[in-house]
Amino acid sequence: MNMFKLVAQVVAAAVLFAAPVQAQEKKDITLGVGGKGLLYYLPLTLTERLGYFKEQGLNVTITDFGGGAKSLQSLIGGSADVVTGAYEHTIRMQSKGQDIVAVLEMSRFPGMVLAVRKEKAAQVKSFKDLKGMKIGVTAPGSSTNFFVNALIAREGLKPEDVSIIGVGTGLSAVAAMKKGDIDAICNLDPVMTKLAQEGDIVILADSRTEEDNIKLFGGNNPAAVVYLKTDFVAKNPETTQRIVNAFYKTTLWLAKATPEDVAKVVPEEYFIGDRALYLAAVKASAPMYSKTGVIPPEGMKNALNMLLEFDPELKGAKIDLDKTFDGRFVKKAAGQI
Repeated sequence: MNMFKLVAQVVAAAVLFAAPVQAQEKKDITLGVGGKGLLYYLPLTLTERLGYFKEQGLNVTITDFGGGAKSLQSLIGGSADVVTGAYEHTIRMQSKGQDIVAVLEMSRFPGMVLAVRKEKAAQVKSFKDLKGMKIGVTAPGSSTNFFVNALIAREGLKPEDVSIIGVGTGLSAVAAMKKGDIDAICNLDPVMTKLAQEGDIVILADSRTEEDNIKLFGGNNPAAVVYLKTDFVAKNPETTQRIVNAFYKTTLWLAKATPEDVAKVVPEEYFIGDRALYLAAVKASAPMYSKTGVIPPEGMKNALNMLLEFDPELKGAKIDLDKTFDGRFVKKAAGQI
């Protein structure tokens, strides 16, 4: 057999047995998020600004809401295709008959901090001492609200025993504490690092490190994830894969990045007026980011147990945790399938 015929046969065989290239179902994607400038959602900003969405042929329009509850509503209402939000929303929505599923873990710890005003610290020795106080969260019904509810429930308080006030993210949250509009605050970095460095707060609970999460929850507690409606995933598997590919590439980038690397990519307004403070906040929050994009089973159980501490709607609900996370897309992005 001459060489040309052999080469032709090899090429023909390669074409015949190659995996079919699936067409991208949707290029224009609307993504909802509640507080894009928070370090909780840092992987989203990095994915956008490093150009990874565009590499995957995606035209992503990001809508930033005042809190995670509003971004969830945008998905349920149909104005968003995908959300970067708290994993626990996948659990709570399942109990309400709304099927949404996480496809990638962005952070393995919540990264939330509960703190009290410095002036109130002497009278608050434990969570139960927060009774009757005004507590600022990013937005009512958001993951910061859930975090407060779970912690106070451990000492016998009910959600209605405190006043929950939405203070947003960034400088609006800082201002609420400095002006005395709230007695305590549950928020994320860089807000909490700024308030701590400037001596405005005393920290009651911190979920930024593995050690702190073992104390609070017994281990991993998945926080920020990428989630979509289950029927969107079924109808748009290639689009979903490309979304996950983009975020997964960021997961690898962030695992090796320094705070300086991060600061070079994000917008200057994220520094909330203090670049050095932002660098400190990135360093403090670094342990919380996922290294694999995969939610481990024990993390799912920890998240459910946290919700069961305070959410009566979940008491009798039958939750199938396997339906809250679809790991196929991360495995494919990592070259495991």
